[in-house]
Amino acid sequence: MSVNTGNNPTSRIILHADMDCFYAAIEMHDYPQYAGKPVVVGADPHDGTGRGVVSTCSYEAREYGIRSAMPISHAYRLCPDAVFLRPRMDRYAEISEEIMEILRSPGFRFEQVSIDEAFLDMSSAGGFFQARRVAEDLKKEIRIRCGITCSLGLAPTKIVAKIASDFKKPNGLTVIEPADEPSFLAPLPVRRIPGIGDKTERELQVLGIHTIGDLAAYDIQGLIGSFGRGAVGLHEAARGIDGSEVVERNGIKSLSKEMTFDKDTDEPGEIVSSLEGLIGELGISLARENLYFKTVTIRIRSEGFVTKTKAKTLVHYHNDVETIRGCAQELLRELFSGRKIRRLGLRLSGLKKQDSQQQRLFSQDDG
Repeated sequence: MSVNTGNNPTSRIILHADMDCFYAAIEMHDYPQYAGKPVVVGADPHDGTGRGVVSTCSYEAREYGIRSAMPISHAYRLCPDAVFLRPRMDRYAEISEEIMEILRSPGFRFEQVSIDEAFLDMSSAGGFFQARRVAEDLKKEIRIRCGITCSLGLAPTKIVAKIASDFKKPNGLTVIEPADEPSFLAPLPVRRIPGIGDKTERELQVLGIHTIGDLAAYDIQGLIGSFGRGAVGLHEAARGIDGSEVVERNGIKSLSKEMTFDKDTDEPGEIVSSLEGLIGELGISLARENLYFKTVTIRIRSEGFVTKTKAKTLVHYHNDVETIRGCAQELLRELFSGRKIRRLGLRLSGLKKQDSQQQRLFSQDDG
């Protein structure tokens, strides 16, 4: 088996699993009367005057132009007849645990990267044909046991597997063998590369780069002139080069979550609501991994890619959401200058495992 020249280890088969509109899918499964309707999970729209953002939405809602991280007031204007629901993070965590148990079951190296997303290193399966059979079985088991669909990508690298899982959403399975990588990647818009947002896309288009193939063929020195050190990563991603491994989550040093706003925002209510979503997801991760934290870090990226970070280290270890919330909101007040924010991140570090005798203190308020 041959692969791209570069940093790719040979003979790898990586699976990326991504649940389809995860929160909304669970709501439609639990409440069948919502099936087939535009369902929006997020902040309360308050008849179009609400603050906060969309956490996720059904594919029917996306037909109206609604997207994750969109201001909830905008989503209401696009489709006032949609079903608007507040998140039930404890329920989503319950389903996530069952899904991750299914994905772990074949015994391949496993890496969970979010509440509804994971990688498997299936290199030992014996080949892409065998790996595909396993992937098909995993899809069926998730559908039967959890009542929702997922989209899977199989490829020689993590980055191509992630692009592939998004290729045929929802309920897709895309297999990209090494020889097919160039023809698969080349016609796709550069926005399909994970991490490329509106601003980077526009900057690439100014250079005449519209597709991944354009980016792969572009002179690296020209890219460096425009993007600096980040140019190498962009160029390698376009060529399917990714040497990163599927890493088991043993000895976790930190937990982090980031979100990018649909449009840069300076609206305090929208920012705080988005931060609350990150707090909820990290609280779930703490509970799932039986971890305590000692340090909370906030990271914001403003207009012009100006990034600011601030951390607070506590005297004692904690594992409750209220402590995360208090620290995070305090740090956000100190960092936020009124300048529009593009990306918001939250990290917990200084982690340690709970002793088996300790009682789980975590609780999640659905708000």
